[in-house]
Amino acid sequence: MKIRIKFSKEGDMKFIGHIDIMRYFQKVMRLADVDIRYSEGFSPHQIMSFASPLGVGMESRGEYVDIEVLSTDSSQEMMRRMNAAMVEGMSVLSYKRLPDQAANAMSIVAAADYRVRFRDGYEPENFDAFVEWIPSFLDLASIYMMKKTKKDEKEIDIRPLIYDFHAEGHELVMKIAAGSAANLKPDVVMRAYMKEQGLTLPDFALAVTRTEVYGTRKTGEKTEVIPLEAFGEDIE
Repeated sequence: MKIRIKFSKEGDMKFIGHIDIMRYFQKVMRLADVDIRYSEGFSPHQIMSFASPLGVGMESRGEYVDIEVLSTDSSQEMMRRMNAAMVEGMSVLSYKRLPDQAANAMSIVAAADYRVRFRDGYEPENFDAFVEWIPSFLDLASIYMMKKTKKDEKEIDIRPLIYDFHAEGHELVMKIAAGSAANLKPDVVMRAYMKEQGLTLPDFALAVTRTEVYGTRKTGEKTEVIPLEAFGEDIE
């Protein structure tokens, strides 16, 4: 049986890297007595796949991990058991059963939501005037920025990768491309936005929280972009 777990990563846990989060979840599965399936062979390991690694220093209320189980209790009971094994800053938000034919989360990630705020001492003096330029920014036909790859850097047009960008109070909210096909980081969007205004984004100026990750689902000829947890259903 395939299960998709949504979890949060906040507080001091934002400084824990992806590899250690993987090891942490392996321990949680044992402590919570999750009947997780193991691979076969000389070195069996838990069947577990994370949707999209989160950058160190970034908080999230929308992380996902897929597992396979041999048996399971209800969603509420499994969430209770896992949360009892969690440390402060980590929390399971949902536990959904996936259809047997469902693709793993990593392979279908298409977009992610972020909330961005300036840390104390870094916010522009006139924040209202700063965000007034957002509509003009989104009206640009192209926005070229340097993007790091595994081997070097290259200039790309990031405008097609920005799906939404607006202000809510003193936070900037964005929906941007994520996944293997196209991936954009929120700090690159902010650097581009400030560059268009003749401003420079200082290092460590932003506090970023990922709030949701989306995947694509084909229904007939239509392709939907929906939250990853919407692919599954609660277990009663």
